[in-house]
Amino acid sequence: MPHRGGDDAHDACADRVPPNRYPGMDVLVDGKHFDALQVGVRVLWEIKTDRFDTYSDFLQEQVVKDQVAEMLEERGIARACGYGFVVGVSTHAHKEALIDLDPSLSPNLVVTGCER
Repeated sequence: MPHRGGDDAHDACADRVPPNRYPGMDVLVDGKHFDALQVGVRVLWEIKTDRFDTYSDFLQEQVVKDQVAEMLEERGIARACGYGFVVGVSTHAHKEALIDLDPSLSPNLVVTGCER
């Protein structure tokens, strides 16, 4: 499926970082659009290009709560369909905030350095 977001910086990151087996495309698995399917392995990726470090403490807390819930759902879909799951975030601060809320996500998170 073509990338849905219309965010060129995000889409470029999703194509480059895993790298994406289908550049320019999302991958539809069990009704969920994932940003990429990694070349050479069965690993689905979600990419977060939030400018997390610029958010207020309140907004960071809200974003992390929402994203953790979403990531747990996505990880469940990926695993149920025989895929690994990775989330790429732009900064170490974003990664650490997610891990602080749910340490089980630690092996699924990588810092991409992608900017928006």
